[in-house]
Amino acid sequence: QVPVVESGGGLVQAGGSLRLSCLASGRTFNGHTIGWFRQAPGKEREFVAAIPWRSTDAYYADSVQGRFTISRDNDNVAVHLQMNSLKSEDTAVYYCNTAERVLGTWRVDLSGFGSWGQGTQVIVSS
Repeated sequence: QVPVVESGGGLVQAGGSLRLSCLASGRTFNGHTIGWFRQAPGKEREFVAAIPWRSTDAYYADSVQGRFTISRDNDNVAVHLQMNSLKSEDTAVYYCNTAERVLGTWRVDLSGFGSWGQGTQVIVSS
């Protein structure tokens, strides 16, 4: 069973917006820092944003700072990523997972959910 289900991706023109959702599958996100990651064709998966448990703080990759906003629902079964002013370089498959920051660098915490969901495809046309 996949730990999360990502949705909300699609095809959008540059400058447009999308809202991605990450739903917990058979669990809640209680106690977990949740992150969004993305993988573009031919590239490694990279960190996008993270939101800690019981914190109003949020953390972003430099490439999306000021354009993307991560949030979590009060029931802690969903985390969202609002993406505005999309660029062609945002084209990727987007995934959510537990996240951790090690020596100042954000990465997936595979001791959390242990596996990845299927992701949701975002395509930004220029």
